[in-house]
Amino acid sequence: MNILDDLKLQYKTGGMVQKLIFWNIGFFLFSLVFFYSFSVGKFQIPTWIALSSDLSTFIRTPWTLILFNFFHAGFLHLIFNLMVLHFSGRLFNTYFTDKQLLGVYVLGGIFSGITFVLSYVFIGKAGLLVGASGAIMAILIAAATYAPFMLLRIPLIGIVKLWHVAFVILLVDLIQMPLHNTGGHLAHLGGALFGFIYIKLLQSGKDITKPFSAVLDGFANLFKPKKKTPFKKVHRNTTKKGVNSFQDNKDMTQKQIDDILDKISKSGYDSLTKEEKEFLFKAGK
Repeated sequence: MNILDDLKLQYKTGGMVQKLIFWNIGFFLFSLVFFYSFSVGKFQIPTWIALSSDLSTFIRTPWTLILFNFFHAGFLHLIFNLMVLHFSGRLFNTYFTDKQLLGVYVLGGIFSGITFVLSYVFIGKAGLLVGASGAIMAILIAAATYAPFMLLRIPLIGIVKLWHVAFVILLVDLIQMPLHNTGGHLAHLGGALFGFIYIKLLQSGKDITKPFSAVLDGFANLFKPKKKTPFKKVHRNTTKKGVNSFQDNKDMTQKQIDDILDKISKSGYDSLTKEEKEFLFKAGK
């Protein structure tokens, strides 16, 4: 199996956290090719991608309310966000589904973007925003609100509770807010607020990500090919043994796939042997 096949398999079997990481890396590579200025030494992301706090610009480019969550201003910005996304996403998936995670990521990002625009309306200074920080904060705070006393082992620190981690990250934003990038830090807090509200509504029986998931499902179904089954030819199989043998092989293959997927969920994709990766790749074709 070559590297490309390995990446395809990781994308296919890794869950929504893995897909979001791949999407963010893909958009970063795109921006590196088209928007990085080597003469200036930084990204110059246009206003049709970055979220603008200038109301007239924002009204002309409303799609940036979603798009800005997948672009980043630099390599370190990307790496830090992906590390926190991997950490908080796995915690979130302990209790909730991939559809809910994607819903919180997108809706939390939108909420953080609205917070950014409104903050600069009151501050009176226009700016641009890119980055998944607000969306990731929504996922982290949602997990911390639902399971605040979950125990985590942090290298060089020891065992801490999840709410301790969330509190420190929020505190860092609050400390930095008056110093620089006020609107950006307010956007992070907006995402955190969405995560908190989401869990409180969920605990009262309202999952506000369901309409978003339904729209995505409907959109995905538009591109699924319809199965054409005008006629069915039925044959009587007189070799019952052959049917049982085929079914036994099918059941055995499915059991192997289930065992490998369980191993991925517990120990990660990298824990698979070369033979297991090859088997899963061939089974997915």
